[in-house]
This record gives sequence, C-alpha cells and structure tokens, in this order.
Amino acid sequence: MKEQKNILKRFYLILLVLIIFVGGIIYKIIEIQVIDGDHYKSIAEKTVYKSFIIEPNRGNLYDANLNLLATSVPQYEIRFDAVTVSEENFNKNLQGLSEALSKFFNKPVSYYKNKLLRARQQHKRYVFIAKDLDYSDLQQVKSFPMFNLGPYKGGFIVEQSIKREHPLGKVGRRTVGYNNVGLEGAFNEQLEGKKGKQFKQKISKGQWKPLNDGNAIEPKDGLDVVSTIDVNIQDIAHFALLRQLEKFKADHGSVIVMESKTGEIKAMANLGKDKDSDSYYEERNYAVWESHEPGSTFKLISLAAALEDKVTDTSQVIDTRNGVVTYYKRKVKDSRPGGYGKITMGKAFQVSSNTAFAQVINDNYKDKPEQFVDRLVNMGINEKIGLEIKGEGRPSIPHPDDNNWYGTTLPWMSFGYGVSMTPLQVLTFYNAIANDGIKVKPRFIRKIMDKGNDLEVFDEPMIQNSVVSKETAKILQDLLKKTVEKGTAENIHNENFSMAGKTGTCQTEYWISSGRYIASFAGYFPAEEPKYSCIVTIHKPDTRIGFYGSQVAAPVFAEIAEKIYTKTPVKDKIEADSIFNIERDIAYNEQIAVSENAIDKMPDLTGLSLMDAISLVENMGIKVQFEGEGNVVGQSVAKGRNLNNVKLVKLTLE
Repeated sequence: MKEQKNILKRFYLILLVLIIFVGGIIYKIIEIQVIDGDHYKSIAEKTVYKSFIIEPNRGNLYDANLNLLATSVPQYEIRFDAVTVSEENFNKNLQGLSEALSKFFNKPVSYYKNKLLRARQQHKRYVFIAKDLDYSDLQQVKSFPMFNLGPYKGGFIVEQSIKREHPLGKVGRRTVGYNNVGLEGAFNEQLEGKKGKQFKQKISKGQWKPLNDGNAIEPKDGLDVVSTIDVNIQDIAHFALLRQLEKFKADHGSVIVMESKTGEIKAMANLGKDKDSDSYYEERNYAVWESHEPGSTFKLISLAAALEDKVTDTSQVIDTRNGVVTYYKRKVKDSRPGGYGKITMGKAFQVSSNTAFAQVINDNYKDKPEQFVDRLVNMGINEKIGLEIKGEGRPSIPHPDDNNWYGTTLPWMSFGYGVSMTPLQVLTFYNAIANDGIKVKPRFIRKIMDKGNDLEVFDEPMIQNSVVSKETAKILQDLLKKTVEKGTAENIHNENFSMAGKTGTCQTEYWISSGRYIASFAGYFPAEEPKYSCIVTIHKPDTRIGFYGSQVAAPVFAEIAEKIYTKTPVKDKIEADSIFNIERDIAYNEQIAVSENAIDKMPDLTGLSLMDAISLVENMGIKVQFEGEGNVVGQSVAKGRNLNNVKLVKLTLE
C-alpha cells in the first residue's frame, strides 16, 4: 500500500513537471506569436524579404549641337548557377564552355574547367565568371555552350550596372564634370532622375527574386540636358592651350570662349601639370575657381571707371617719367626701360604703361579713393557672377575703410595689383565692353529635354546691368582694337580678320620668391560686331623662355580666333534643333539600330561627328583613334566587316 502511494507521488510529480514544461512551451509559443509576434515577424521579413533601390538611368549631357558629352552605358557582370544545370547538360557542355571562356578571356582552359567542376561539386549557385562587359561582350558570352541554354537550363546569370561615359575623354573633363562638379554637378537635379523600389525574396545566398506584390515603384529616368558647349570649339581651345603650356613649361592655365551676345560658354579648358610626369591634364576648373591678381587686363576696368567719372580722356598727356614713379618709397615701373616719354592716355593703354595709369588714378582719386572703389562696385566688379557650376571664386576689391588700405593701394590697383578676380569674371567685363557696355551673365545651359521633347528652353540672354555708358564702351572698343593693331599685342595682328583685346602680365607669389608670373590676354573677335569673347590665362611659365602676356597668352587667343574663323563658321545663333541636327540624329539612331541588330558587323561611320562615332564604336567594345577635325570621312575597318578580334578602329576626320 505504502509502495503504491510512493509510485503515485512520483507519477504526480512527473505529471506536474510535464504540465509545467508543456505550459512553458505553450506560453513561449503565445509570447512569440502574440506578445512579441510583430518583433519576430520583422526579423524574419528582414532576413527573407528586402526592399531594393532601383537606380534610374541618368540623363544624357549634350553639347549645343547634340554631340554627347556624357552618357550612361550599361555594363554587365556574369555569374554561374552550378546547381540549376542538369547533369546531362553540364557534362555535355563543360568542355565547350571552358574552351570558349579561355579563348575570350585569355586564361587556360583548365582554369575554367576546374572552376566549373568545383562549383558543381560544392553546389554553388553564384560563381563569378567576369565583370565590366559591354553589350557586345555580353552577346558573345551569352552564345557560349551551356550559357546559351539560358538561366534555368544553362545557369547563366547576368547582372547589369550603369557606367558614366564621357566621349570627349580628357578634353573638357572638369567642365563636363562628374559627381558634384562641372556641368554634371550643376544640372544634377535634372540629370539624376528618381529612384525606384522593388521588394525581393531571398532564395539563396546572394540571390534575390523580385516579388510582384503591387508595391514596386518604377524609377523615373533623368532628363537630358543640352549645354552651350561646342565640342569643336572646345577641342580647338584645349589643344591650343596645351601646346602653349608645353612650350613654356608653365604650371597651369585656362581658356574660356563665350558667345558675346548670348553669354553662352562655348568652351572652357583647364589644364594643370602633373608634377611626376610633366604632362598636363584637367585637374581643377581654374577658369571658374581661381581668383588672382589680373595684372594689366584690369587696366580696362580702371580706365572705364576714370572715363565714366570724366577725370580723364584718351587725349590727356602723361609724362611716364623715364619709366619709374615712386609712392611711399615703392617704385612703379614700366616694362620698357626708360619709359615711353610723354604719351596720351590712349597710347598708355595700348603700350600698357603702369606709370601712366598709376599717376592718372592716384592723382584724381587720392583725396576721394572711395569714389574710385564705388565706381568699381557699381560696375559689379566686387560680386560673384552666380554660376550654375559650383566653386566660383570670390572677387576681392579693397576699400578705403579696410585695415589693410595703404597709400600705395590705389596706384597699385590701377594696373591690377591688390585686386583679385577669376578669369571668367574678367572675361564677363570684357564681353560687356564688346556689347556696348551691356553685361550679360555667362550661361552653360541651352535646354532640358525628355525623350527628345523640349521641356524648358533657355534662349534669351540674361542681361544683368550696364557697366559703362555706350559712349565709354565705344572709346574702349577702339583702344582694344588698336592694342592688337599697334600696341602690346601687335604680334598677333592679322590682316585677314580683326581682333581686339588687352595683354596682361603680373607677378604672382612674389611674397615667396621673384620670377613667377601670370600671363594673360582678354578680348573678343571680330573687332567689329563681335561674335566671341575669349580669355587666356597661363600661370608660371618658364621665364627663361618667356613670360609676357603678348608672348605666352596672346598667341593662344589668336590661334583660337583663327581656327574658329576658318573651321567653325561664324553665324548668328545655330539652334540645336535645326534640320541639320534632326537629320544627323536620325542617321545616328539608324546606325545604333544597325549595330544592335548586327552586333558582329562594323557599321558605316562616315558622316558622323567624332563624338557620335566614339559613342557608337566603344559601346561595341572597340577602341578608337582619330586624326583631323570635323566629321568622319574614313574608317580603318570597312563597313560590314565581321568584328571578331577587332580591338581598334582608326577614323579620319575632315
């Protein structure tokens, strides 16, 4: 009896333990499913489900004539699912696939055969094969044995990404820009588009399957931006600057070409020296960013102020005093030893006499220096232009109220020392003189398009203000023309076409050491009814070769002007949607259609612009070399030729 009671006690004890255990399990289930259900569900969903960002296609960036400056090109990465392929298909195609991959990627057959076998044995579903393939490469790899069976039977996995291509290459790299700089940065809001979202389910390591749950948000592709840049003028400016930098072994330089009436920037070249290789490349946008003492190009601004205030005129005679004038024990010197004797103010401008300018400005404003500075302020010299492109340098104009205003400040300002401006700010003033005193804001955009349709067109010049009266502008125009004909820039005078401008030479970094100069030339052409204004700025040329603005910068200006005259017809504004461009675009699109339908055949490139030809051919995985300027008139690989093993095509332009 007692023994039975003990057995029952043990039974009840065990039953109690079981009830407690089962109760604990039931409680945990309730806790997981009900109390903490949302928390654990969230963890599970994050592990199995994930929202992916779908990047939009970035819009194209064009020049004024719809030549591509920047475009998004698809690139492909190839992977292999070794599990989904049947035993029969794997064994049948292993050798053929290994041989095809070996030939295409130039690796041993054994490398690929062992890699594929090992993936099969280890049940891998995401084996890396190759990356950075273009569309032409993808089509060829897609045709290889096993891969040609597709994703399910052949284990062929393709992942696409987008790469930003710049058909101009290094030419205009900083102007075209990237990320947050240049034109790409200035119009990023229009170009970038809007991102989409796609919910996906994880099916294996590294692989996600899209879910069509109705919650996907389609990306919205970016808009196309047509800039004011002209690739032909950009090319002319780039190589003219490059040759001069190399000739004078200079540190860096910039060139800007602007359409006078509209303010459209047609070219902007910036080149700096690579200290390791002594070669030049687009390092910084000096034209927009670098604010520095302009030197004698500022004399146009000084004289404009004095003429507006009527404190001088071009007939006033000034004694250059043997080329040396002293202010507070500091000497102002002319570049010509012994000076120019007694000359008129007009002549002083043409020969760029520092002593004449220092005397006229100091004598007339020394008792009221704020009048001179206020005149400069009224002309807008002290303000940024307010560009779409980021990074504009701030101009600096001293004021008598400043702590660092000295007795020498005013005379030194007269010839461009102690003040600071960027090349584009200087050019904007010169362009205003070309426009009879009307200041036009420099502009980089012509229109915004969506799938070929104009959304917004910018075809009206942005007139900011009048910097001087028309009467003063006409006087200065005459002086700028005479400076080229028989002044400091007479070395570039050409009987065949007229130019107007002013040389500039100033010391730089003189607080560090002597013998460092900035050579510049600013002006416009033709001298009558100007079409383009241009500034050339070259920093720290080798003084043993030359350093004056007339030697170093002016010849670049002249070369650009001559080539624009002879190779780029000077017309009133050419609209980007002209019949010529429409016909060219149709031809280009037809070439693209042909190349996509016959990817293994060389298309006919004749008649295309260089940028279009490069874009078309390089998208087929072929490199391009070219000579000449203009449109394609010859190609080294004949139209219709099979492209197997073709890696390079040479183009002749005319």
